[in-house]
Amino acid sequence: MRLDLYFARRYIRALLMVLGIFAGLIAMVESLDQIGKFSDVQAGGTTILIMALLRVPRTLYEILPIIVMIATLVLFLGLARSSELVVARASGRGAMRSLVPIAIVAFAFGVLTVAVLNPFRAATEHAYETRENLLLKGERQVFSVSDEGLWLREGDANGQMVIRASRSNLDGSLLQDVSFIGYSHDSLPMFRIEAKDARIEDGQWVLTEAKRWPLTGAANPEAAATFHDRLTLPTSLSLDEIRDRFGSAKAVSIWEMSSFIDKLEIAGFSARSYRMWLQSELALPFAFVAMMLIAAGFTMRHTRLGRTSTLVVTAIILAFGFYFLRSFAIVMGQNGLLPIALAAWAPPLAAILATLALLLHLEDG
Repeated sequence: MRLDLYFARRYIRALLMVLGIFAGLIAMVESLDQIGKFSDVQAGGTTILIMALLRVPRTLYEILPIIVMIATLVLFLGLARSSELVVARASGRGAMRSLVPIAIVAFAFGVLTVAVLNPFRAATEHAYETRENLLLKGERQVFSVSDEGLWLREGDANGQMVIRASRSNLDGSLLQDVSFIGYSHDSLPMFRIEAKDARIEDGQWVLTEAKRWPLTGAANPEAAATFHDRLTLPTSLSLDEIRDRFGSAKAVSIWEMSSFIDKLEIAGFSARSYRMWLQSELALPFAFVAMMLIAAGFTMRHTRLGRTSTLVVTAIILAFGFYFLRSFAIVMGQNGLLPIALAAWAPPLAAILATLALLLHLEDG
């Protein structure tokens, strides 16, 4: 038990060390990227730093399986160099037994990632997008899905416009049963519009069968209301922005994912990408274990046996191969080419079984 705790502590230290190194490197790269992106708006150093730090969780989250693999290499190369694994084997502890506490740490780190880091990444990504729109376009854009339908807000220094739609088609190009409420820059309501449907064309909303009520300058808005077979309103939104926002599962916390999927389907959007993302996140702890086993399978031998560099390179190549295979399976699941459960769970489980077979062969022949 004491040796298990020792191996677990060593692995936790390796994880934290590699995580800290990558976080620092990503922060520096993101800072340079943000300087170039916001050079035209003359953003200050503090703003650049904040934007870079908001970007770090997203990038770091994407490479966490690689970080787990590198931390495993660091751990086992250190143990092999100090002959601690040789001593453990001499005391009667097999290689598979030594892997148990390390696998538990990798799995626990995966659970922590999904339960804590996933919501944190979603929150920072949302904050980054809000600040980016404000800095580059001088406007705030809000997208949300609720039980009442889809809600959007757009605006600039001249005023705001709140949009609610009961439903949408699958790609978000047509909003149905739409309400528009316009506000001045003083937050005073200026007009209200109810339309059968709305779509974006050439930088403007195109509404059909619309009724417009003026809320300023009219003693009786209902008497002053006008009907339009076709009505246009200027907009700073684009169809791609609406699609990207409602189609980006990464911007939703895993704790809100199930309810968000239900609301999205009620609103008329396809939720397949969200379901695929949810299943892939639930399978992430097993992906971490698979990465750990791939790295361990080639680095548990003593360094005096030679070919250490070759085995390390082999482990890295196989780990990257599994990483891209998992990403490819997720894309296929999102596009409907594979069942969601198969695309999410098959790659990590297959990698775990394959590496366990390799370890059993190397250990017992």
